[in-house]
Amino acid sequence: MVDEGEVYVFKLTTGEETVARVELIEYEDGDDNQIINKYYIIKQPINAIITAQGLQLMPGLFTANPDKLVELNNSCIAMIAIPREDIRMSYIQATTGIAPISKQIITG
Repeated sequence: MVDEGEVYVFKLTTGEETVARVELIEYEDGDDNQIINKYYIIKQPINAIITAQGLQLMPGLFTANPDKLVELNNSCIAMIAIPREDIRMSYIQATTGIAPISKQIITG
């Protein structure tokens, strides 16, 4: 189940992985008056790519206004998952400029 305001990884049918915060889930009436999810309204999509240096995050849209919300059509999504904590923290830092504090127990 996808919650508004949370960060998710969207595996697209093209094979790309996009990390984004879900702002709103839009529904419509389907056949037989069933309510179906049509698309997600997401904020600041960032793609995960593999480089020689390892996993990197890069902007999902280079020419779009980063302050505007984006529609992600449900028909192009193969999977939705909760991101790893390091990816979630990197996404937050990349989109807000604020480095989140990680909770660690210091031993020693």
